[in-house]
Amino acid sequence: MLGKTYLTKQASLLMKFARTTSDSELSAKLISKAADLKSQADPLPDKDQSPKAPDVSPDDQPGS
Repeated sequence: MLGKTYLTKQASLLMKFARTTSDSELSAKLISKAADLKSQADPLPDKDQSPKAPDVSPDDQPGS
């Protein structure tokens, strides 16, 4: 499952592209897709629950 941060970033990039294109049809499609991604991201928790690499321990803090 994709995380909220990823989906939100992708939606933001699509909106940026939509603003820069002069093709109104393409712009409308990009905005529609951005809205779809945003609606997928909204119900997800703010902190991504994606798996961590095996060598990463949540208790390890730099400088500890």
